[in-house]
Amino acid sequence: MRTKHKILLFTLPWIVYLLVFWLYPISYSLYLSFTDFKLLQGSGDFIGFTNYSNLLSDPVFLTSLKNTFYFVFGTIPVTTVLALIFALLIAEKIPGHKIFQAAYFIPSITAMVVIALIFYNLYSRGGYLFSLCQIAGLSPPENGFLQSEKTALLSIMAMDVWVAIGYYVLIFLAGIKSIPIELYEAARGDGAGFFRRSASITIPLLKSTFAFVIVLNTIRSFQIFVEIFVMTSGRPFNSTLTAVFFIFERGISRGSIGYASAAAYILFIILLTFSLLQFKLINVRKSA
Repeated sequence: MRTKHKILLFTLPWIVYLLVFWLYPISYSLYLSFTDFKLLQGSGDFIGFTNYSNLLSDPVFLTSLKNTFYFVFGTIPVTTVLALIFALLIAEKIPGHKIFQAAYFIPSITAMVVIALIFYNLYSRGGYLFSLCQIAGLSPPENGFLQSEKTALLSIMAMDVWVAIGYYVLIFLAGIKSIPIELYEAARGDGAGFFRRSASITIPLLKSTFAFVIVLNTIRSFQIFVEIFVMTSGRPFNSTLTAVFFIFERGISRGSIGYASAAAYILFIILLTFSLLQFKLINVRKSA
């Protein structure tokens, strides 16, 4: 009994943290999604699925979902491929790989607010990228990249790829290090070059790492918020409005907590569906 009490005593802080900061907020948010709770009023009436039905016909919310999907499917393939290429080059110990290995991870450990502010200036009218395009004879958007509906979201996506690559390079490197070195030595003995070794050994044995990176990147990309908050606030004309920023804007700025909670649960269902589909696809490939 004493052992059980000690175990309970040591796990109690974690249990309290889980209940207070996870289970209670999640449960209460679910309840609020069925009410018209207003932040300033501090109260609301139960209205059933009204918030959910209104959201599914809300053009602004649907636009935020479209932008989020565009962001997710536009960044994940690029980030994954580039991270894999850099990881392969570092593992191959190309000239200068130590300097690169020390530098590639810096964006991933830098505060996103700082990075967003830097890129905000780079993308602005008269900024470095704006001037560089003019020097190259190109025609940048008149008021800067973040003020054009055509380039605003793409500009944020490009920044996000640059930021995220280093983290996933680290994961791919860990996967490469787990591959038995004897396989590479045998391949070199047979005269296999870098590309042959990568295609025949490294990439096929990184299936689990690929799965982990894609699932992790999917969850991260669906939750994009800081970049939008700092750089555009969803402008221009909602072209950079994402689902999480929509939830923040409706819940905090407008005080419609019930409406925002319903939007959060719709996003949660979408994200859960994608994650389960990815895990199912991974299991099918493993069993094949």
